[in-house]
Amino acid sequence: MKALDAKLFRDLWRIRLQALAIALVIGCGVAVVIMSFGAMRSLSETRDAYYDRYRFADVFAKLKRAPLTLVDDISALPGVARAEPRIVHYVTLDIPGLDRPAVGELVSLAEEGKAALNAILLKEGRYPRPGHGEVIVSENLAEAHGWHPGAAFQGILNGRKRTLVVSGIAQSPEFVYILDPGQLVPDNKTFGILWMPREELEATFDLDGAFNQISVTLMRGASEPDVIERMDNLLAPYGGTGAYGRDEQLSHAFLDQELQQLRTIATLIPPIFLGVASFLINIILSRLVETEREQIGLLKAFGYGAGEVGWHYLKFALVIVIGGLAIGAAVGLWMGVQMTTLYQQYFRFPFLYYRIDPFVLLASFAVSLAAGMLGTIGAVRAATRLSPAVAMAPAPPATYRRSLFEFIGVAQWIPAQTQMIIRHIERWPLRALTTSLGVALSGGLLVMTFYFFDAIDELIDSYYFRSNRQDATVDFLEPLDPRAVGEVGRMPGVRLAEPLREVPVRLHFEHREKLVRIYGILPNTTLKRFIDVDGKSFDVPPEGIVLGDHLSRTLGAQVGNTIRTDILEGRRGVGEVRVAAIVRENVGLSAYMEADALNRLIGEGPAVTGAQIMIDPTQTSAFYGTLKETPATGMVMLREPAIASFRDTLAKNMLVVISFYVVFGVTITFGVVYNAARIMLSERARELASLRVLGFTRGDVAYILLGELALLVAVALLPACALGYLLSWVMSHAMDTDLFRIPLVVRPSTYATGVVILILSAAASALAVAWRVNRLDLIAVLKTRD
Repeated sequence: MKALDAKLFRDLWRIRLQALAIALVIGCGVAVVIMSFGAMRSLSETRDAYYDRYRFADVFAKLKRAPLTLVDDISALPGVARAEPRIVHYVTLDIPGLDRPAVGELVSLAEEGKAALNAILLKEGRYPRPGHGEVIVSENLAEAHGWHPGAAFQGILNGRKRTLVVSGIAQSPEFVYILDPGQLVPDNKTFGILWMPREELEATFDLDGAFNQISVTLMRGASEPDVIERMDNLLAPYGGTGAYGRDEQLSHAFLDQELQQLRTIATLIPPIFLGVASFLINIILSRLVETEREQIGLLKAFGYGAGEVGWHYLKFALVIVIGGLAIGAAVGLWMGVQMTTLYQQYFRFPFLYYRIDPFVLLASFAVSLAAGMLGTIGAVRAATRLSPAVAMAPAPPATYRRSLFEFIGVAQWIPAQTQMIIRHIERWPLRALTTSLGVALSGGLLVMTFYFFDAIDELIDSYYFRSNRQDATVDFLEPLDPRAVGEVGRMPGVRLAEPLREVPVRLHFEHREKLVRIYGILPNTTLKRFIDVDGKSFDVPPEGIVLGDHLSRTLGAQVGNTIRTDILEGRRGVGEVRVAAIVRENVGLSAYMEADALNRLIGEGPAVTGAQIMIDPTQTSAFYGTLKETPATGMVMLREPAIASFRDTLAKNMLVVISFYVVFGVTITFGVVYNAARIMLSERARELASLRVLGFTRGDVAYILLGELALLVAVALLPACALGYLLSWVMSHAMDTDLFRIPLVVRPSTYATGVVILILSAAASALAVAWRVNRLDLIAVLKTRD
């Protein structure tokens, strides 16, 4: 082994804990990149392969009823490669052992092996026999109730309650993420997909030789907007409610949103860790070069060139960085496997294996090496520029000036130890600033991590309590006379029932358009509340349209603008309406109008498509029992089970993710504070030992060292909160999608939690160094040359 290499390993062993702390910080950044990009690639490649193998469609359309002969016309449209019609209906389910009603999306099933698009993957059992009431159920519903082929339950199909028998269990690329429309997270107990032979559905819903949904795939290079427009024109006479692409297909949209979130995390978090690591390497190497001036001079005097000396210190940083890369790769791969396992509980793929892209691995290594080398530039340059004569002479003594306390004339009231702390900070202001900045970054990461709890609480409170105060929402199979709401109001346990009208439209403003639904609301409604962007509630205006804030931004329309409406129901037609207000919403894309104004816009009389209900808590079971027997309901959404499912799902997800980032935040704090403390101790060991000899107690000496650390940490607390808010803002905007928005709400308790964890982490680092202060060998330290 060369002499310089032997010296390198001795130096590394001497500061092994400092080197390990830096390696851990680097490892955290690398781990986030490997975990995020690996999970992103795994999801993306699995999705694409699954879509391709089972022929997931590109464009979808819903309608009231059309003859099968229309399929040939759609297939002949320019850009359409293949079209497949089907029958789809929502049905109420009565499942044994479940007190509340469940909902099934009943989908027609082609004969085995003959599905042109959206084919199913049969996991267990066999295809159902027509005319026997057999269905294939989605895997999520089967797992939630422990079903296997032969299990039975009941459903209301077109007004008749029938017994359905499970013949098989399946997955489908169309339902990777199985979510009840109108809910925020899946509830596997109360919503699932049921596939039934087409012949049986034709007879049940009187759709012989007809269909009410169609899916198409596009030719390579085809224009999706052009195909959608042509399909809308063809389907308009048959009650088409607007074709849409994959980006608006519920399952695909949620999966795409998850990929976007992973991409955001992978690009936002790692630079924090690598920046801190670069700073730590810089201060360690700078201090090492400063303390080894005489050795550098001797090396050059004995013939070692400036390049050899510089390479020696560069290798010092390389060893630390490589150690961090090894830690990061191992931790990142483990975290990636854990994330993939978590995804398998919510995304229904036939398989999902964690895979890391070699390019991502190499890129993360290259960026980490670059960050590490960036931190060595100043120290290596100083080592190479030292001439032997200058290096072997003692370093010039530090220049001290009057401290801040002396300048303002209060030094006589300030203890000597405190003045020493201030003088040392003033001597190294840049180091003190960067130390506080590193602590602030770790605190900001902790605040951002716990911010998600605030955001989820606000999302639940705003969506389920402030804006939508109903206990249940019942959708009817088709528009009914408003008197139907009165019948709902007479159900057992119903305290209040308010009508709801829902109309599909395509809104246009300038060159932008969006397929949404307008909800007709009665004036002075009590269950639906509107809250503007300033947080004030208001009633639905008698004229004009109310847009959700996200829909307003998507269209670019503001209050006072006039937007065009293409009505996609009933008599259809085109109209114009003025934007009367903007309402704050965190879920979906919605628009609202006063019920009479909506009726005038669409040119129809009063009708209702559903009811919002307030339930007597003491009669919930009676209400559920009645719903299970009500033939006219197609979709039932219950608030309390939805909230419970939402909290349970997010608790499982967030516990894993938040655990990761709390560990990361603590690691940064430990790395910054411990390294700062060790460097202070190495610089001031002789000074502290002299004070001990002069009669200062161990507590006095420890106060000088730890007091400086405490001051730097205290200075970092407010910037940590500000950075935490900034990072929360970035994450909030990165997750701003059509499906839902994460509100930017950071409560004082969140700041307090982040600050407490930050202080405890810093205290643990400082105590580790305080132990060394108490064990100072006074004689050995005082013999050391300056």
